Amino acid sequence: MQKIIIISSLLLLGCAQNTQSHPPVGGFLSEKDLNTSRNRAKNLNAAERLQIQDWIKNQKEEFYPMSLNYWVNVKDLQNNTRKDDGEVISYQYEIFDFDQVKLSETPRKNINVRFGKFEELKAVEDALRYLGNKDEATLLVPSVLAFGTYGDNDKIPNDMPLIIKIKVL
Repeated sequence: MQKIIIISSLLLLGCAQNTQSHPPVGGFLSEKDLNTSRNRAKNLNAAERLQIQDWIKNQKEEFYPMSLNYWVNVKDLQNNTRKDDGEVISYQYEIFDFDQVKLSETPRKNINVRFGKFEELKAVEDALRYLGNKDEATLLVPSVLAFGTYGDNDKIPNDMPLIIKIKVL
């Protein structure tokens, strides 16, 4: 009987510990949870940057870092005239993983979109601001600037860096 009471007590203590693996829905994160999240994002970003830089070393094509934390195959792209909010652009792009597997069946196409009203990946919008008419570029994008922690709920899983091939129409 005493063994049953001891085992039951241990089980109750084990169940009583509130170890939260996910933040509460609609709730607030504690300072510890925020720090854990920041550290995870920082470590993931550093690891992905190293992986992308290693991938670049094995390519025949040159890639150049952009200030927003992605790479592009157009030298000195940031020296081009930057398009302002309100300007209109039409473009399309395709998404690949770093094994060169195409993740979209058809190109994603947007016609006559205004800068400042974009609902697009930040790296795509940033690159488009510097690309001219009919220009093309390949972007190497860490997951934090792509679909992040949640993926796209389709073919792109969480925390996946991407290759994006973009063309101004």
